[in-house]
Amino acid sequence: MTHSGPKPIWRQIPKSVWALGFVSMLMDISSEMIHSLLPVFMLTTLHASSLSIGLIEGAAEATALIVKVFSGVLSDYLGKRKSLALIGYSLGALTKPLFAIAGSSGMVLSARLLDRVGKGIRGAPRDALVADITPPEIRGAAFGLRQSLDTVGSFLGPLLAVALMLLWANDFRAVFWVAVIPGGLSVLMLLFGVREPKHLQRSQHGNPIKRANLQRLNADYWRVVMIGAVFTLARFSEAFLVLRAQQSGIPIALLPLAMVAMNVVYSATAYPFGRLSDRVSHRKLLAWGLLVLVAADLVLASSADWRIVLAGVGLWGVHMGMTQGLLAKMVADTSPADLRGTAYGFFNLVGGIAMLLASILAGLLWDSYGAEFTFYAGAGFCLMALCILIARRRGKAAH
Repeated sequence: MTHSGPKPIWRQIPKSVWALGFVSMLMDISSEMIHSLLPVFMLTTLHASSLSIGLIEGAAEATALIVKVFSGVLSDYLGKRKSLALIGYSLGALTKPLFAIAGSSGMVLSARLLDRVGKGIRGAPRDALVADITPPEIRGAAFGLRQSLDTVGSFLGPLLAVALMLLWANDFRAVFWVAVIPGGLSVLMLLFGVREPKHLQRSQHGNPIKRANLQRLNADYWRVVMIGAVFTLARFSEAFLVLRAQQSGIPIALLPLAMVAMNVVYSATAYPFGRLSDRVSHRKLLAWGLLVLVAADLVLASSADWRIVLAGVGLWGVHMGMTQGLLAKMVADTSPADLRGTAYGFFNLVGGIAMLLASILAGLLWDSYGAEFTFYAGAGFCLMALCILIARRRGKAAH
């Protein structure tokens, strides 16, 4: 009689974590079907200005980041992760029909804000739930699985949008109605497929935003926050990548492929650069990430030819892969273990404000001076961030 060896890691991951991965994937398919088409829908159907698009995109992303400050803390206090996640996913699903019936930029703004409030509510409790359910020795694999399934949704959503736009002769509203289906399925999957462990006793901690606790977040942490904010100023909303792709003459139905390309490169580079960040200087990797973003901006400014735009979008994805995980790691490295939720909250809050300002500024520049000037300005912000990094390094060396 032969004895089989230990089960492979993927089979050891709890069923509820798999379910949470598919919940993320379904909601991402639903959201990306809409978001990959939304900038062009607003421009061509609702006749919105580039400033309006920048304002809406910036306000939406900033809202999601700001709400995350509160949802993680609230889930700790209540000891109820699934309920908050359910509220967040349900709110996201309920906003989808609003895009299909939107007759004005104001209605799109309302739908986007509600959608992003839902995202902000569900993010931290969902990740905490993965940690609660999973044994510590395979927790990294569990988070990796959830992120992988989420990324699959980022590809499938825009691809499905392209297929339906080709099939239905650029009928934006019909595609938005189809997006309602995976959104609803994600809520059902969470409701019936995920079990929250009842045996976990969560001890009550003191208020993390008390003055005494906030004073434990030191100068190194706040420098990371400011570097993150300048990075966000240099990298405005990805909606402008879709608008640049539209200028290149790509048929409207194929425009979501710009986001597909960026997400493919982002997901392919995030893990290798994450591993690299364990072995090389963080500042050096951030500096290279900024130089890649400078290159992306200059490429996107140089020409509206679709091949050049695609190269710029690819470089943008490489920048995201190099820097996003690294900044999150730097927050963890510079904050006390018992205040990491609060530390990420403030990092997201400042980043959210920076994203709003960057997207408004990008929209103003786009309307006033054109796409080229907008991307040149982005390159200028990158160089400013690079100067801050170099000055910080020299300041440390002087001490």
